[in-house]
Amino acid sequence: MMKKTLLLPLVLIASLSACSPQVVRNPLATWHASPNHNERGPVVIVLHHTDQDSVAESLHTLSTANSGGKVSSHYLLGKDGDLYQLVADNRRAWHAGPGRWGPLGDLNSTSIGIEIDNDGDSPFPPVQVDALIVLLEDLTTRLNIPRHAVIGHADLAPGRKQDPNRFFPWQALAEAGFGLWPKAEHGLPPAGFDPLLALRTFGYPVDRAKPEAAITAFHRRFRGDDTLPPVLDAEDARILHSLLQQMP
Repeated sequence: MMKKTLLLPLVLIASLSACSPQVVRNPLATWHASPNHNERGPVVIVLHHTDQDSVAESLHTLSTANSGGKVSSHYLLGKDGDLYQLVADNRRAWHAGPGRWGPLGDLNSTSIGIEIDNDGDSPFPPVQVDALIVLLEDLTTRLNIPRHAVIGHADLAPGRKQDPNRFFPWQALAEAGFGLWPKAEHGLPPAGFDPLLALRTFGYPVDRAKPEAAITAFHRRFRGDDTLPPVLDAEDARILHSLLQQMP
């Protein structure tokens, strides 16, 4: 009876050890541990709109294989402010696809993805925006993501994506401390200011031969209008000058 009693904890310990995560070591190399490392984590937050009719539909899309392939995001935020988490913060969700933001490629590996319940052509209810701000406060604080590093899907993939749509309240988000918004006090740009270079410096993936897609994405976010001619005018230069003044 005593032997059986002692066996149970040993079996349990062995079972738990087998299930615990193991350090990944390359068998081709000699292991020489260094303490100088930390867990890989996200450095940017990407906002999307679902372009669907309901949270239920989006939950299904984000957790199954669909006609466009498997997609997911870390969070889904409903119109009523209800929040769903689909993927752990430290896991790689499949939400960004091909694209680039500044020096970052493979945004799936370096970002948190937030899907916002919206049909793609409607305003975002205040309760939903308020809930988003609460979530951003949590994520930037807990995961040590810079508060300015909040972008839209269209920013990293201009021409391919349009979300979040022209109704998204980027200014309200910036006033709450997330993302950047131009400030009047920065005035006009200096002589010789290159707005296209500034667009790239800010983060947009600009093809100098065909910059129209990046310019349209910029217009959608900072001027609320993606029907403007895809050229950078004096107002765009003023906005970009202010944005660059605020970059860390």
